Amino acid sequence: MSLVIAESFSTHLTLSTRLVYQLGEPRSTLRAITDRSGDAVVIHAGGEIDACNEDTWRQLVTEAAATTTAPGPFVVDVTDVDFMGCCAYGVLADAAQQCRNRGIELRLVTHAPIVTRIIEACGLSALLPVFPTVDNALTIC
Repeated sequence: MSLVIAESFSTHLTLSTRLVYQLGEPRSTLRAITDRSGDAVVIHAGGEIDACNEDTWRQLVTEAAATTTAPGPFVVDVTDVDFMGCCAYGVLADAAQQCRNRGIELRLVTHAPIVTRIIEACGLSALLPVFPTVDNALTIC
């Protein structure tokens, strides 16, 4: 299923028309739902993130991060992602650094031990803290 839904808990999170089109493209292997709750923004991603959709992933993460206001956090839930290529981690690291410069912490949600191992192996643990659930990521300071 290739569908993007921009939902919110308190205010509407608007994604660019180009991004909505890219995520809605029938051949897209990346799915995403974006929610806003106060200062926090959450991306729920699914499918695959690889070189074929790196630009779409970068635009999604960049747009959602830009709408997050301090103190945030900006939460990226990759629990339903079946594959994350190296490029996906690079995008997350770039966004995490940009968020940190604005006083916002990017928090990653995953159950996949391989994702946590890759983050640790790349020395990104301090930049990309991993949480077991979105609720944990939203409530832990």
